Amino acid sequence: MDKKKKILLVEDDEALAAVYKSRLEIEGFETRGVYNGEEALSAAMDFRPDLILLDAMMPKISGFDVLDILRNTPETADMRVIMLTALSQPKDKERAESLGVDDYLVKSQVVIGDVIDRVRHHLGMNEDKQA
Repeated sequence: MDKKKKILLVEDDEALAAVYKSRLEIEGFETRGVYNGEEALSAAMDFRPDLILLDAMMPKISGFDVLDILRNTPETADMRVIMLTALSQPKDKERAESLGVDDYLVKSQVVIGDVIDRVRHHLGMNEDKQA
């Protein structure tokens, strides 16, 4: 039997995080939620997620800095990271891409179903559906 794919959800808006977490769990993912960049970095090491959904604007360490650290740490360098952010400026997307993000989604431009689709795509779970 397939073991559940693990998703680390890094989102400082607790209401939004709760919505995403419950939907991801309904979709069959094992999900851990954390609320800031410091927690994200320690959770990446001990939870070993298959994919990280990463908010950009957070207290303490921004999502961009988290991404940079993850990519420069051997144990986490290959983790898939989708940035899910309110930042819609091209320069922000370019910055994320230069740091090695796998995908960049703007909160105002996607619904939760779109996010689930991207998560499945990056985890190679969309074999039966045309992307």
